Amino acid sequence: MPREIITLQLGQCGNQIGFEFWKQLCAEHGISPEGIVEEFATEGTDRKDVFFYQADDEHYIPRAVLLDLEPRVIHTILNSPYANLYNPENIYLSEHGGGAGNNWASGFSQGEKIHEDIFDIIDREADGSDIVCHSLIPFSLTFEEHLGSGLGSYLLERLNDRYPKKLVQTYSVFPNQDEMSDVVVQPYNSLLTLKRLTQNADCVVVLDNTALNRIATDRLHIQKPSFSQINQLVSTIMSASTTTLRYPGYMNNDLIGLIASLIPTPRLHFLMTGYTPLTTDQAVASVRKTTVLDVMRRLLQPKNVMVSTGRDRQTNHCYIAILNIIQGEVDPTQVHKSLQRIRERKLANFIPWGPASIQVALSRRSPYLPSAHRVSGLMMANHTSISSVRPDPKFSISLHQFCRMARFEQTLMFVLLSLTPSYSREVVQQLVDEYSAATRPDYISWGTQEQ
Repeated sequence: MPREIITLQLGQCGNQIGFEFWKQLCAEHGISPEGIVEEFATEGTDRKDVFFYQADDEHYIPRAVLLDLEPRVIHTILNSPYANLYNPENIYLSEHGGGAGNNWASGFSQGEKIHEDIFDIIDREADGSDIVCHSLIPFSLTFEEHLGSGLGSYLLERLNDRYPKKLVQTYSVFPNQDEMSDVVVQPYNSLLTLKRLTQNADCVVVLDNTALNRIATDRLHIQKPSFSQINQLVSTIMSASTTTLRYPGYMNNDLIGLIASLIPTPRLHFLMTGYTPLTTDQAVASVRKTTVLDVMRRLLQPKNVMVSTGRDRQTNHCYIAILNIIQGEVDPTQVHKSLQRIRERKLANFIPWGPASIQVALSRRSPYLPSAHRVSGLMMANHTSISSVRPDPKFSISLHQFCRMARFEQTLMFVLLSLTPSYSREVVQQLVDEYSAATRPDYISWGTQEQ
């Protein structure tokens, strides 16, 4: 029996991405917007029950909980063709409908007031999963740092307390670093959220709008990518990362097995992703031949990675672990030859204290969606450069911005919680230091030296 996954969608960004994600899953499993299996979807070799369950009339309902403090995005979803797909009891909107106003402390404090109502929904959804007592329920949270970050941070802490043996994975979208934020307290929002992602999540898949916009512009040739197009890109990554769960083979058929190989130590759990080939409907005519070697080589190129990290030659940044999920018509002997070629060309630099190998999972494609490519691939990688961004450290940017703001507080709640940002800064700095230490041969003894 598969391990069911309950998805929590938080805030504007989380619900917009979640909407695209469920559209993608419905298309891949031959499910209509009303949750009814299409007449052509007769193959039956997929596992819909990882993300869906069946109602008494046998239509499929997502294992999803939709949460927001303001109603605009959820109302848009409920006025779409997919309105009847979701369980209305799993949708929570704040009675006040005012949102958090980009104020982390406001979202966090509102979470404290409404958490009982939210966890009533989550508990009911978890109790309805057909699981045996030793199984895990992975939770997937999607939120952008400065929108759903306060409420999301509160729920992350509570999820750890309430479900201590369950796997918590998040897809977290970082703001565009190329644009000046109009949110004055964004340094606080970033630091306070990063602290919870460090301490309360088991795995964080990092995506940033800088890289997503660059890929949409350079790779998909979209001059001005819309939010919907960016969200479709994110949903492609999310669905591809779960293909081995929904179309299982002999290996990598549960989320724990996928993640365990990528995270050798608990704190180094921030992952980056890459995907190739990417094409739009308009670009199908320019499709070229794809091979396993070509796909695996392209996945290692920074331009195909969904995070804008700096990998300059003065640093020793390296891969901690790599998992490539290859979809399509693949001969296993091609995989072996491709790995050998990559090793010979030294295309990937690995940590000096661990195995230098790329893991490969082969996955079937959805039989209901046509593909322009014979082979496609997703890379999930743990790389020490996740602590940097073009080329200044992503975490250090937050630290630097925080220091500039430390001399004055923006709200009364930040005055009352003045020690919390300082402690968050310390936690994030320790994470940056650990990623730096992971590039050295003596990392194994780093924790004891720290003490």
